[in-house]
Amino acid sequence: MSSSRQLVVTENMSANGVIEFLDSWFDPGDQTDTADLNEVMREQMAGESALLLGRQTFEDFRGYWPLQTDDETGSTEHLNRVHKYVVSSTLTDPQWENTTILSGSLIEEVRSLKATGTGEIGITGSISVVHALLAADLVDQVRLFVYPVLTSRGRNLVPRGLR
Repeated sequence: MSSSRQLVVTENMSANGVIEFLDSWFDPGDQTDTADLNEVMREQMAGESALLLGRQTFEDFRGYWPLQTDDETGSTEHLNRVHKYVVSSTLTDPQWENTTILSGSLIEEVRSLKATGTGEIGITGSISVVHALLAADLVDQVRLFVYPVLTSRGRNLVPRGLR
């Protein structure tokens, strides 16, 4: 049995496999009853001891979540508390507590993260990073929140080379 940490990808996805939000198909604010969704998210966040993000997703999160004051999901508290690893060759100051910049080889950095510590390493958004980790067979689990919409624009969860 392996003693390595689990790398868990969680993505919001359209019914036809798109995870990139180029159109306005994904808006959690449009949901009328999110109690069950919030409960599942809280359970998943409780298992995460670290969060891995690409630079763009990290910057999007950093510009939004710390500013939320009425967050029923628990995401704000979790994201401020959890240790974040951001993959970037250009970022020098993360400007968000509990953040480490990973500027080396993505594959080697993630192998090292998986070999140390406890709890899950979550990753969400960060499509290019997810694609690279899928190709390197470093993803242990994929969790999908599938929304009943179809869209013809945006990247899919599984890149063309892995289909």
